[in-house]
Amino acid sequence: MISDTFFKMAQAEYDVAEYGLTYFLRSWDTEESPFLALPIFPNRNFRHSAIYVNVEAGITKPEDLAGKTIGEFALYGHDAGVWPKGILSDEFGFDPASCKWVIGGTDFPIPAFDWIPQPVSEGVDVRHAADGQTLSSMLESGEIDALISVDVPKAVLEGSTKIRRLFPDYEAVERDYYSRTGIFPMMHVIAIRKELAQEPGLVETIYKAYTAAKDQVEHRYRSHAAKQHMSVITPWFSQLFDENRALLGEDWWPYGLEENRKAVDTFLRYHYEQGLSKTLLTSEDIFVPALHQS
Repeated sequence: MISDTFFKMAQAEYDVAEYGLTYFLRSWDTEESPFLALPIFPNRNFRHSAIYVNVEAGITKPEDLAGKTIGEFALYGHDAGVWPKGILSDEFGFDPASCKWVIGGTDFPIPAFDWIPQPVSEGVDVRHAADGQTLSSMLESGEIDALISVDVPKAVLEGSTKIRRLFPDYEAVERDYYSRTGIFPMMHVIAIRKELAQEPGLVETIYKAYTAAKDQVEHRYRSHAAKQHMSVITPWFSQLFDENRALLGEDWWPYGLEENRKAVDTFLRYHYEQGLSKTLLTSEDIFVPALHQS
């Protein structure tokens, strides 16, 4: 599981690995942050779709979240939680401090991630779910009003009539968001120990290897368009692929700092505004200097 990789990074067991952005930034605020980031983003997803509500909670629009009790997967401020909170704040005036927060596992109970710093702004009410509780069951029963989760609750996948997304037509909302902002939210980066980042040519070699692998995958999708992506067992996938290329461009999953600066700096601002970073960082602060021009 990717959380196992994050745990081992936090324990300094790996020198280079994929790391959640918030996990990376929480380590940044320790006495001696061990990592720098490479502008390689293995995981992205639009996150309007990550917000779920109980149908009887009186939540029909984002503004209705004010004062509610909201569940959040794993951490107060997991990667897929920082983005929607920030977007809701920017676009709908949402204030996380107005809500009560319950942290836990979506469909399986999980312990507190006490191996990573857990900053919470003063005045924000956060508690961990009780032993044996899951956020999905709490949402379905009405014990919590809403949920922000990287995972789709099992109850939703099974067709529960008690839970719906805050944005039912989330694809249209997310496409509009990208059209207006140019931001394709990233969740993870590749992190490297600071002392290794000083090795001549090392970060450039790692960056080129990841970029070559990503470019190869993108090329395969493009070339398979001629055969209507018969290797993908999803009907009408080619139409979706064409629509995505038209919106996102030929390099729809860009690496490098310049193509991602706005998205990264937006995440860094959200992380700071939500009380998860001690200082407002910029892209130049967190990425290895050798790749600032990538």
